[in-house]
Amino acid sequence: MAAEKTELLSGGNPRIAKGEGDAPVQAYIAAMPGWKRDVGHWLDALIVRTVPEVRKAVKWNSPFYGVEGEGWFLSFHCFNAYVKVAFFRGAALEPMPPVSSTGPDTRYLHIHEGDAPDEAQVASWIRQAAAIPGWMA
Repeated sequence: MAAEKTELLSGGNPRIAKGEGDAPVQAYIAAMPGWKRDVGHWLDALIVRTVPEVRKAVKWNSPFYGVEGEGWFLSFHCFNAYVKVAFFRGAALEPMPPVSSTGPDTRYLHIHEGDAPDEAQVASWIRQAAAIPGWMA
């Protein structure tokens, strides 16, 4: 039986049903188009290595990562030219992720095709973000 093709929303973001756990996150990553899929695999593996007890879900067509009882600390989302990594309490991270938000707490990292993000820095942001109370949704 052939796999169903996932609908891509604007920016190439996969439409994945809301769900808790690893399976919907892996379905989202598998449906990420082109080079963005490699970014998704890289981010997911780095998050799991950095926060082994991480909680996962797909909400609003984006993977979310959190700590049980402490809220969500990170999500990512496909756009045309980049993958946007959102640190929900990013303003509290040292150094702050580079891209500001309209909200005072959230900071972003944009990963473009061909970028080689500093893995040690991204892991540090993930570790810091997981250690502070996250976004409750």
